[in-house]
Amino acid sequence: MVNPYFPVGLNLAGRTCVVIGNDREAEEKSAALRECDADVRRIEDAAGLRDEDVSGAFLVISTPQDEPLSARLRALADRERFLLCCIDQPKHGFVAMLAIAKAGPVRVAISTAGLAPRIGKLIKEGLQRAMDGRFAHFAEQIAARREDVRREHPAAGDWVLRRNAAIEAAKGFETDVSFRYPDWFEER
Repeated sequence: MVNPYFPVGLNLAGRTCVVIGNDREAEEKSAALRECDADVRRIEDAAGLRDEDVSGAFLVISTPQDEPLSARLRALADRERFLLCCIDQPKHGFVAMLAIAKAGPVRVAISTAGLAPRIGKLIKEGLQRAMDGRFAHFAEQIAARREDVRREHPAAGDWVLRRNAAIEAAKGFETDVSFRYPDWFEER
């Protein structure tokens, strides 16, 4: 067992993020980073990677399953002090990609500490089905109400009023989660 990762959201707006790889995963990671307004540099030819290609990066994501490349990137990350994710090679990096279900402004991240990515993907898909267009609209309306209350009650001392308004706005919203397991597991 590996130690669980600490889940965190990063504000990457304007930050340099490098994605190494020429596959579907590299394309998806690049698109997700652009969605966060990151300054994305893509290195498709991992064999031609130069040390300066990652210099000044805040985050580097490498998708090739290439041990020497990943070890080299880890040494560079330690020296240059950037966050590193080597997909499916957790011993080299210190960032794990989480499965993300999203709708409107809401992001739900699922981590299995890299031990069971298929389970994370299935949970993500289930949440994604539940987080439909109606849910996204509801979340956007809750956010708009929150901003209205902040404008109406901007004083620092009004935080209790703002918190109570948020609690009241969400009253009646409920979730229901359940899991079904494969026969081989149930028979144990």
